[in-house]
Amino acid sequence: MKTKTLKQDKVNVITLGCSKNLVDSENLITQLKANDYEVMHDSNEDANIIIINTCGFIDLAKEESINTIVQYADIKSQGGIDKLYVTGCLSQRYKDDLEKEIPEVDAYFGTLELPGLLAKLNADYKHELIGERTLTTPQHFAYMKISEGCNRTCSFCAIPLMRGKHISRTIESLVTEAKHFASIGVKELVLIAQELTYYGLDLYKKRALPELLDALCEVEGIEWIRLHYAYPSKFPREIFDTMAAQPKVCNYLDIPLQHASDTVLERMKRQTTRQEQKS
Repeated sequence: MKTKTLKQDKVNVITLGCSKNLVDSENLITQLKANDYEVMHDSNEDANIIIINTCGFIDLAKEESINTIVQYADIKSQGGIDKLYVTGCLSQRYKDDLEKEIPEVDAYFGTLELPGLLAKLNADYKHELIGERTLTTPQHFAYMKISEGCNRTCSFCAIPLMRGKHISRTIESLVTEAKHFASIGVKELVLIAQELTYYGLDLYKKRALPELLDALCEVEGIEWIRLHYAYPSKFPREIFDTMAAQPKVCNYLDIPLQHASDTVLERMKRQTTRQEQKS
């Protein structure tokens, strides 16, 4: 007599957009693996469950996200996959429209609805995994998201609508995450956020990026720390002192000036001027 066996679910997480989305996908993958799911990332292997982590920042990114959803919706309609879920920025901003236009998707989730997505898959959100992450980057480096959201109101940007207000992570939680990364061989941390230099204002009532850098530099095994997206308005110049004092902090800054015209900067609501950017 043959025993009937149940096919194990395989999940393929597809990440579109920026490194912050990639961190979200890595957290999702970590949670699913802890719930005994077999999980792949951006894989060409067969999977019966697809989760698309979308980007909704600019028109080309929106188009790519929608095309990817439609592609897998067609595959689902043809019986190629069992379940299709969509999360991320596009889903956060246009959930109602997407549900009407692409009903083949089993469920849409916003950027902060990871527990809900896991529940849909009968998986538990495991709080003890916070600070641990399955990396999809090469082993020598990892992205570290130090905050979520943005308080700026730039006229051209929808990030506050998709990611909410700025929320800093504590220095202690970030140091714990850095120690975990160091224990698995990571040598370089790439600090990311919607606005890196705003870090700490909500928690510590001051810009605390220098203090965070000092704490991360104490983590044994981490050799390089790189900073991404430093907003030019009210830039905390003490970061330069930290760079000079801490050899682990790379002499590198990603500062999006956007424009050099005061008129255009005002229309963009960048809260800075040409002279401020020059000085």
